[in-house]
Amino acid sequence: VAAALAAAPIMSSAAEVLGRVVGVLDGDTVDLMTADKQQVRVRLSGIDAPEKAQPFSQVAKRALSDLVFDRDVSVIGTKTDRYGRFVGKILVAGTDANLRLVAAGLAWHFKRYEHEQPPADRVTYARAESEARSKTLGLWRESSPVAPWDYRSAVRSREARDLASDL
Repeated sequence: VAAALAAAPIMSSAAEVLGRVVGVLDGDTVDLMTADKQQVRVRLSGIDAPEKAQPFSQVAKRALSDLVFDRDVSVIGTKTDRYGRFVGKILVAGTDANLRLVAAGLAWHFKRYEHEQPPADRVTYARAESEARSKTLGLWRESSPVAPWDYRSAVRSREARDLASDL
């Protein structure tokens, strides 16, 4: 399964991967073990959780773990990313775990990639983020939460400046 997913960076239609979550790396990445003992790294689609050094990172990781760890899940996706992770929506007992994180204020709706989501998910995730913001849930309690993509960009800029100053 993993080899087939890695060989097809963008699939023409949705694929489903079934398995048990055996590891939660952070608030938007898990490891899944299929019935045939293939390990698949899964990046949750449609969301972006705080990076490890950001506030609420551990809370998001714990919430995702509570939802999916050691549970049988279905992952619906259409691609693998540049790191070889299968990108998909995790369903556990019919519940969309990705959406649950956004609704709890523990992840952003990743609008940069919303075009890859089904239209209904796009609307639902955006609405869930808006509601979490208005209720100041989770990371929205912070006075100025920094989106993970902005955080990563700032870290890369800082690293580039540091490298340039070392030259």
